Amino acid sequence: MAMLWKFTRVAKYSKTALSQEVKVRGTITHLRHSSSKSVPSDFAANTASLNTVELLGKAYPRDDYSNVTEKILSKVGKNLHNKKHHPLWLIKEQVKEHFYKQYTGRFGTPLFSVYDGLSPVVTVQQNFDSLLIPQDHASRRKEDNYYLNRDHMLRAHTSAHQWDLIHSGLDAFLAVGDVYRRDTIDNTHYPVFHQMEGVRLFSSHELFCNVKGGEDFQLFEQGHRTAHKQESHTMEAVRLVEFNLKQALTKLMTHVFGDGLQVRWVDCYFPFTHPSFEMEINFQGEWLEVLGCGVMEQQLVNS
Repeated sequence: MAMLWKFTRVAKYSKTALSQEVKVRGTITHLRHSSSKSVPSDFAANTASLNTVELLGKAYPRDDYSNVTEKILSKVGKNLHNKKHHPLWLIKEQVKEHFYKQYTGRFGTPLFSVYDGLSPVVTVQQNFDSLLIPQDHASRRKEDNYYLNRDHMLRAHTSAHQWDLIHSGLDAFLAVGDVYRRDTIDNTHYPVFHQMEGVRLFSSHELFCNVKGGEDFQLFEQGHRTAHKQESHTMEAVRLVEFNLKQALTKLMTHVFGDGLQVRWVDCYFPFTHPSFEMEINFQGEWLEVLGCGVMEQQLVNS
């Protein structure tokens, strides 16, 4: 079984080896009117660039889905979350420090590995299909995403890396990065923002070892899907994962924001978790959403 959480829109605007900062930026060359009397010597190269989006050292063929703008491409590769002493870097390091201290393996090493240098260019399969998001789901719309072409896009969430990281054998990790959505700019929205995401997979022993009579409990069953659990999970397993998840995130938010925090949990829906929850904290008299989380769909883990 697995649980997932996502600390989203860090500082509003803005499952370990840390990569070097990518310094290459992307540009799109637009067609301009030119005089018929002059033919540039690099005509072939210019013609090729009209049909491609160049980003992070790669060229992506343009098609009817290409809608990423020069302004957005100029943001790619800044990696603000990896710039030492930047506010986003400070928050990332604060969260990392908390997880490193709170969760250790058998030999005292950190249980969670950190991935903060993954490319923001992902496939549509990574961003949607691998997360069980239906083909007709509204989140796939061109109006909401930045597509390089029909097959590649700027990630809309760090969840786009989940399947690959789990498939590589990881069972506890944090993924950090810049994400891109075609949002209308206001005081809490910007087309480029940052997410930090955590995933942990549990074995039966890890989940039940400290529970009285836990040796008789099971992770899985052939049951029915309800509002509280997936068809393949036992109620005991779901309750323990949910407790573990909410406790871990409450501790994290206390570490980030300080003691005396007012927290409430709201049931919600995500295509890749069930049950799913959002955490809200009381800030200046208003409830502010700070993260979404849930029990990962077993179908996603099995795949």
